[in-house]
Order: sequence, then C-alpha cells, then structure tokens
Amino acid sequence: MRILWPFRRVRDRLAAGDVLRLRGRFRGRRGLVAFLAVMGPGLIAGIAGNDAGGITTYSVMGASTGLTLLWIFPITIVILAIVQEMAARLGVVTGQGLSDLIRDRFGVRPTAFAMVVLLIANVANTVAEFSGAAAALEIFGISRYLVVPIVGVAIWALVIKASYKTVERVFLTVIVVFFAYIVSAILADPDWGQVGRALVTPSFDLAPAELLLLVAVIGTTITPYMQFYLTSAVAEKGIGVDELRLEQADAVGGSIWTNVIAIFIVVAAAATIGVAGGTITSAADAARALEPVAGRLAEALFAVGLFGASVLAATIMPLSTAFVICEAFGWESGVDKRFEDARSFFSIYTFVLVAGALFVLIPGLDLLPLIIASQNLQGLLLPVVLVFMVLLANDRRLMGDHRNGRIGNVLAWSAIAVVVALDAVLLGVAALGAFGVRAG
Repeated sequence: MRILWPFRRVRDRLAAGDVLRLRGRFRGRRGLVAFLAVMGPGLIAGIAGNDAGGITTYSVMGASTGLTLLWIFPITIVILAIVQEMAARLGVVTGQGLSDLIRDRFGVRPTAFAMVVLLIANVANTVAEFSGAAAALEIFGISRYLVVPIVGVAIWALVIKASYKTVERVFLTVIVVFFAYIVSAILADPDWGQVGRALVTPSFDLAPAELLLLVAVIGTTITPYMQFYLTSAVAEKGIGVDELRLEQADAVGGSIWTNVIAIFIVVAAAATIGVAGGTITSAADAARALEPVAGRLAEALFAVGLFGASVLAATIMPLSTAFVICEAFGWESGVDKRFEDARSFFSIYTFVLVAGALFVLIPGLDLLPLIIASQNLQGLLLPVVLVFMVLLANDRRLMGDHRNGRIGNVLAWSAIAVVVALDAVLLGVAALGAFGVRAG
C-alpha cells in the first residue's frame, strides 16, 4: 500500500520543470511498458481491502456459512471496479484529491460532513487494525494490554522517522499470506463445481448474522478510505489524461485482485473449518484455514500475516486521515513539519491512533466480533462517500468529456442502490430485533 507522504516529499523537492520532465518520461509509450509505468495506485488500493478487517470477515464468513454467500463477490467486484474507476478518473482528469474536489465543488459544510464520515470510518478501521494485531499475538499467549501500547508507540516512532522501506517490508509479508490462502484453498480440495455454482446462485437469508456478514463484506471490500487514497495517489503520481485508460485498467485490476483473494479466503475457511462444523471465535481458530499449506506452522503463518496487515494499516490509516482532512481545509500537514507549524495535522493523527488503540483496551471486548462490527460501520457510511463521487464524476466543469456517460451513471447509481438497500435491510432487521421480532 502506497502512502501519501512519500509522494508529497518527492513533489515538494522537485522544481516545476523536473515534475514536467518526469511526467513526460512515459508519454508516447504503449503496451506493457506504459502500463507498468502507470500501475500502482489502483492495485495498492485493492490490496488495501485485504487488511485485518478483510481477513477476519472473509474467514468468519467461510467458517460460519460455508460457500452459500460466495455470490456476493461477483457483485462486489463490479461495485468496486465502478467505484475505483471513478476515483482514478477523478484524480487523473482533475489532478486533485477527493477531499479537495468536495471542498471546491460543494463548499465547506458538505466537506466538513464528508470529513466527519471519513474520520468515523477511519477510527473504526484503526480499531480493527489494533484488534487484528492483538488477536494475532494472542495466538502466542501475549496479552493485548502489552501488544497494543507497544504497537502504538512503535507506529508513532515509524511515522516520525518516515521509514517507508520498513513499511514496505511489512507489506511484503502480507502478500505471502494472501498467496498461502490460494494454495490452501486448492490443497483443501473443495468441490469446485459447488464453488462455481455458489458464485452465480444467490441465496438470501434475513438471519441477522448473515446480514451482518454481507454488510461487513461490502464495508471491508469497498472502504471509504480507499476512494480518498486512490484519487490522491493518482493525482500525486502525475498520471496524465493520455494514460487514463491504463490507470483505469490498474484500478479495475486492483478491484478484481482483492475480490479473488477474498474468494480464496472464504473457500479455504469453508473447506477446512466450516466442513468440520467448526466456528471462529479467535485468531487461532481462523488460522486453521491455512493448515493444508502450512500444517503445524498454520498458526504462525496466520499470525505473521494478520499482524503484518494490521500494523501496516494501523500505520497508514491515522496518517492518511490527517493528510486528507488537512488537505480538505488547507491546513499545514507533513511529518517533516514541527508540531507548532502543523498542529491540526499532528492532533488528528494522534487522535485517530490513540482512539483506535484505547478502544481495543476496553476490558471484556471480544476482538473478532469487534473487527466485524467495524466493517459493518464502514458499510453503513460508504454510501455518503459514493454519492459525492458520482456527483463529482458528472460535473461537466470538472470532468469535461471524461464525465460519466449514461451507462456509467446507471452502473454507478445501481451500485449505490445495492449498498443502500443492503444497509436498509440490516437496519430494519436490527430495529425489529430491538422490539423482540426475529426475521428469517
């Protein structure tokens, strides 16, 4: 996952002429070379969906419902591809981040509303990341009350030093675990015909547990954070309009990648845990999905992957939140600034980091349900960000000939309608439950 501050530092150190020369290096190139020059933001944003929240949600889904809810992933592939393509197009055509665009187009009050939504969503995600880090090391018997403070302090030190190479190494360990899920699913030898049928045969149950999982899948696969990140990353990278199709391919490719990995995680959990009638109540339970490929080392492999994904996201989430909010209101930002010169930036960063850590330290909270709940909140907040994006993508003054077409609008508004409908059903069932009425 790329983060915004390395882009900013490079940009700030380059003269205007140097920036233009860098942007021109790949102009006129075609084929694979051009694609490799552009690719990155979309793929990274897609991989970002497979963090602690994603690994936990998909594992619980496979263990508790088997293959019955796999049909949601072809839908999330389409929705995420539509959303990521719009985010990438907005960044390429305008050269601005999403928070900048919302402020310029809608004014301060709507921007403040969007930033509050983002802040809530990212605090919830940070809670999930600290929960994931704690759950990973609980496999080895290490208490969360030791893990969370140490991880929080370490993240602070990492950010202050701005050591991107260290973050990158952590990220590479996460990729290894993703491939392990693919191998594990294959070695578990599920009925692939049944997997194929489950992917194209919807079955909808109004049971609250399944509804919670569906909303959690939407929330963890299509997070509000990803859209703000992708638009800013594309703009910061200086990708030109003549490379728009390549960046669109990058965004769609990242959307497909994150969902394919999710499918393999569900299949692996269903074929190893669900088929034996097991459930997931801890990270050690979830680790059993990797037994076909790792054997006795399954717990260690899962712990390393979950811990790496969690720490990586817990590092980036508070920092990018501070960058995006400061960008929206024109406040000074940057880890190389003094506190006196960027009070808002460091205050927001510290608030998100500390709030996420402290919530996990509340006694009596079960970590895995806490992670699922955070992803549900993401799903409930997602439509707000998507509506802003569609309105911006339709603005002729901003997008010119690259604004949404008729088919694009049908797809975009349909995607939002699906998310809203699922959220509405969940809230309706929750309301009925509050009055003692069971659905399904």
